[in-house]
Amino acid sequence: MAAKGVLIPIGGNEDKGIEESESYTLDFIEDSILSNVVKEAGGPEASIAIIPTASSIPKEIGDNYLEAFDKLGCSNLKMLDIRNSLQSSSKEVIKTLETADCVMFSGGNQSRITKFIGNTPAHEILKERYQNERFVIAGTSAGAMAMTRHMIAGGSSQESLYKGAVQMRTGLGLIEGLVIDTHFIKRGRFGRIAEAMAIHPTLLGLGLAEDTGIIIENGNRFKVIGSGMVLLFDPGKLTHNSHHILPEGTPISLGNLIVDILANGDEFSIDNRRVSISPIDAEYI
Repeated sequence: MAAKGVLIPIGGNEDKGIEESESYTLDFIEDSILSNVVKEAGGPEASIAIIPTASSIPKEIGDNYLEAFDKLGCSNLKMLDIRNSLQSSSKEVIKTLETADCVMFSGGNQSRITKFIGNTPAHEILKERYQNERFVIAGTSAGAMAMTRHMIAGGSSQESLYKGAVQMRTGLGLIEGLVIDTHFIKRGRFGRIAEAMAIHPTLLGLGLAEDTGIIIENGNRFKVIGSGMVLLFDPGKLTHNSHHILPEGTPISLGNLIVDILANGDEFSIDNRRVSISPIDAEYI
């Protein structure tokens, strides 16, 4: 059954209207990725829960998002500062997740999300509501990577394309069929996704640049939003994959790994692996 909810994975460093640097940001926060999150959640009156669990400084990060959403006219905001799995069973957390229109996961370490929220009552509510309601789950950086079942948990970009450079773990499993990596261009993570595809050649890889995201509807079709690009890795027609026969630390080789580069407004269907490119004169989202 197709999910009724919406997923919005974001590549990190999205414009919050508060950064001094103009790198990887849009001109105005009103045109930003977070404005798309608010729109999908139902507008400024929507109830939005911010979950900075992945961060090592959750209070500071959570406050940044409270300020950013406030700039977009949102007032029905709640921060869930979950720092252990027991809190994921608390009445406050459960009530908030049952009534929110949207949750927003921050960046940081994706393994903190799976450790403190995975396989808890909070996790079950997220999955159930995403499957059965018009419920929005957004996440940036670590928050995006944790959405999938097969999650990149770590791996050095410098050592990538050597077997064993990428560590894979079980994510929240909100969507099947994908592996997501973030800060993709800035941190040179091509090799991380490539090895992930060698390990899981039936999946698709998504490399999200900073200030770039996708809106996934019905667990299938997605549209690119933001100022950067999305690299889509399709190993469905590999002619060569040496990963399974190589010892650890050995360079891997892949043949016919298909890579598409998508930008704002471009769309893709996960089920039939079909790209739809936005017309050159289409309105910027």
